[in-house]
Amino acid sequence: MLRALLITLLLVTAADAQIALPGSGGSVLPGDLAGGLALPPVPHSLPSLANGMARPLRRLTQARKLHLIELLHEHPRLLETDPDGNLIVRGEVAALSPTDAALARAGAAGFSIIQARSLGALGIRLVILRVPTGTSTWRALRRLRRLDPAGTYDFDSLYTDSGAVTPARMPAVARAIQPAAAARTSRNGVVGLIDGGVDTAQPVFHDAVIHRHGCAGADVPSAHGTAVASLMIGADARFAGAAPGAVLYAADVYCGKPTGGSLDAVTAAFGWMVSEHVPVINVSLVGPPNALLRQVVARVLAASSLIVAAVGNDGPAAPPLYPAAYPGVIGVTAVDGRHRVLFEAERGPQVMFAAPGADIEAARVPRGLATVRGTSFAAPLVAGLLAARLRGPDPRADQLAIRELIAQAVHLGPGGRNTLYGYGLVAAGLPRSSWHVPAATH
Repeated sequence: MLRALLITLLLVTAADAQIALPGSGGSVLPGDLAGGLALPPVPHSLPSLANGMARPLRRLTQARKLHLIELLHEHPRLLETDPDGNLIVRGEVAALSPTDAALARAGAAGFSIIQARSLGALGIRLVILRVPTGTSTWRALRRLRRLDPAGTYDFDSLYTDSGAVTPARMPAVARAIQPAAAARTSRNGVVGLIDGGVDTAQPVFHDAVIHRHGCAGADVPSAHGTAVASLMIGADARFAGAAPGAVLYAADVYCGKPTGGSLDAVTAAFGWMVSEHVPVINVSLVGPPNALLRQVVARVLAASSLIVAAVGNDGPAAPPLYPAAYPGVIGVTAVDGRHRVLFEAERGPQVMFAAPGADIEAARVPRGLATVRGTSFAAPLVAGLLAARLRGPDPRADQLAIRELIAQAVHLGPGGRNTLYGYGLVAAGLPRSSWHVPAATH
């Protein structure tokens, strides 16, 4: 009932409207309406708005917003929004390597430690603090920053997937086929995945080597994580990803929890990847800027692990999403079967490469193939191509692999590196047999 109501609101709301939703029991909870979880307008310059396409296009760009609204209503005691309307864990603030003196001041002010996690590979300690009773999360964050101006504090932000997995098979489009023999004759590097859980029982992972992290040993396979993983390392008689045979390090940051995808979980996943010397890490998750995540990303890059991230599907006029928009991260957008950038894909200087992200299929749970769409599914193709060129963290090898990919990219759009396609389209033949539609002329 709630979902139907929200979808109705989504379709009839004016372009400049905001959906402000009540919290538990019909009362407004602190922080729930800050930023309003506004639904962004569809740019008037985009094609087909005059011929009945406005509503479908709006649904594509606002799917993540709708998902966040649903999460907020389903779990109002666990989640809330920050002043910019981004979803955060209610009543929690994150601190990056706080001093003992800073923690003592925080304790005297009514804060308590929920969890302290040392990430030795990154040289940091992540501390999650419970805010004092009766204090809103955003006010508590401001107070911590005043108590310790030299420290790094921020919300325990949530990061969500950046694409859709549709169970139905695509009509008139062949499955993703690549010579599976390659998967059985060589190991194509090492690649990391920060996402939902991977269904390792899926047949495309039959010969795969997968190391898992998170969820305290309780595996929670997800459609999104399984699909993304298959596009990197999946292989069977009918299907293969970009780096079939590569060893996968898969961190589940959701574990089936309402607070899944939190800053805490994502940071821990990065720490694990670096400790395991994973050279390329794919992140098909998006969310708000966060002071702690920015520093964690910088440390991962300094450890010579490449980060490949989906730029997101909030639309061409939406603000940048993270971690793709952080300096040094390889941001990836998606194109369809005609090599056109997806309408819903974000634009901007964060776009470094384009790769297939629609008119393709990926592994579904528990078996078979599913239609996928979104920048989530373009990023793992780029990550797989880079992983196949690397054997471990190595700054010189990293730069060489990136330069090779740039040299192989098919330039699309305006001259030079541009905000739609970056340096151009890579992995145009992956998955090869899905590309039966002739490329458009640019």
